Order: sequence, then structure tokens, then C-alpha cells
Amino acid sequence: TLIEDLLSYSSLHDIKGRKLVNTDLNLIVEDVKTQLSEVIKEKNASMHTGRLCAVNIIPYQFKQVLLNLISNALKFSKSGTSPIISIESQVVKFNKIKHMGLPQHKEYCHIKVKDNGIGIDESKFDSIFSKYYRLENDIEGSGIGLYLVKEIVNNAGGKILVKSQLGEGTEFQVYLKAE
Repeated sequence: TLIEDLLSYSSLHDIKGRKLVNTDLNLIVEDVKTQLSEVIKEKNASMHTGRLCAVNIIPYQFKQVLLNLISNALKFSKSGTSPIISIESQVVKFNKIKHMGLPQHKEYCHIKVKDNGIGIDESKFDSIFSKYYRLENDIEGSGIGLYLVKEIVNNAGGKILVKSQLGEGTEFQVYLKAE
């Protein structure tokens, strides 16, 4: 896992693949669901996806974002509870989010990935995006996943936030330029 994560990290700096492409997020979500289908079935998870925006991204990198967020939702699910993961988005005007420090752009796609898992203590919100930080030592992982997510979102000119409460689940919010 660490080797795969390090390879993903090194691809962030791949100069050939840095072109942002207008992409339908629904296609990427379906691809991620297929890739994680065995774990989804094993955990008896349900995934709810609304119609998603088209955004300017590097598709293979943003697939990594959703793969990490959904994998974490499955990994950090409550014992004895079937995971429920929802992915939705909406277009928001820049003037509604200009306080967030995003580059000025007419509209942004606000993507939410929400789960009913174990949640994250608010005191760890800044740490979870650090390289090699692991939330739980007894749960498999390399500590690179959320760092990669943040770097990919930043490279696309966006921003990622987390909202969570212990025992109540987690919601990651991503803002990317809408087309």
C-alpha cells in the first residue's frame, strides 16, 4: 500500500499529465465504485450519488481523490453498522465563497462526500492532511491518502475542508472550478 501511495504521490509532479480537462464527475464516481465493488459488497455499504458537476481537473488524479475519500469512508466505518456514503454536488457562485481564499472564478462546484462512520475529533482536522499522519494506528493505511487528496485539490485550484463529529460520521467538502 505504501509503495502504491508513493507512486501516486510522485504522479502529482508529473509534468506531462498536468492539463486540466473538463470532466463529468459521474463517470469518475462510477469507475471508483467498480474498483471498490468487492469492499462495498463485503461491508454491505450503500452509496448514494446525486447528479454531479462537470469540473476542470486532471481526471486520473481526481479519481485518486474520490478513491481515497470513499476508501476511508469504508475503512473507518462503525463496527456492526453498514456504511452509508453519499456523494453530491452543486454549483455555487464565487461571491458566496470568496472568504475561503479561492482564486476568483465565476462558479465553483461544491462536492460533498459524507459517511456515517466513526468520525474525526475536531482537534485532528489540521493533522489529517499531513504527510504520513495516521488517524488510527490499528487500521491499515500509509498516512499518505488525505495528503494526496489535499495536494490534488490544491493543484486543481480548489480547496478541501472537513466537517466531522466523533461517532457521527465525516463530511469532506471539495470546491473546484465549475465549467
